[in-house]
Amino acid sequence: MKKVFLSMVVAGALVLPLSAQEVKGLNVLMVSADTQTQMMGMVLSTSVIKDHNKIVNITLCGPAGNLALKEFESGSVKRADGQNVNPKSALQGLIKAGAIVQVCPLFLPTAGKDATALLEGVSVAKPPMVAKNLVDPAFKNINF
Repeated sequence: MKKVFLSMVVAGALVLPLSAQEVKGLNVLMVSADTQTQMMGMVLSTSVIKDHNKIVNITLCGPAGNLALKEFESGSVKRADGQNVNPKSALQGLIKAGAIVQVCPLFLPTAGKDATALLEGVSVAKPPMVAKNLVDPAFKNINF
C-alpha cells in the first residue's frame, strides 16, 4: 500500500505544472544503508524514467555510495510476488535506462578508493552541478 501511495505522490508531483514550466525530472539524494529504503528509491526512479519519460539524477552519499562500487554486494528484498530484488542491480538498470548516477566527492577518499572502483556509468559528483540541479524548479527533489 505504501509503495502504491508513494508512486502516486511522485507521479502526481511530476505531472503537475510548475509555474507554466513542465517538470523535467527528479533529483534523488540517497544516503541510507537500509536495503528496503534503497530499493524504494530505485523503484520510484525507475518509474519516473519508464512510466513518465523524465530525467533522473541520483547522488549516492555515505553508506548508499557502496551501491556504486564494483566489489559491493547489496542485500536483497522480497517483492510482493516473492521475487528477490536488490538495489545494486536496480541501480545498474537505471544507468542503462539513462539515469545520471554519481557518488558524493567525499565518498571515494573516505572509503580509501578511487574512481576505478566505481561501476561503469557512475561518476564523482561536482557539488556546483548537484546544487544547480537541486535548485532548478524544473526538477523535484527526494531523498532516501
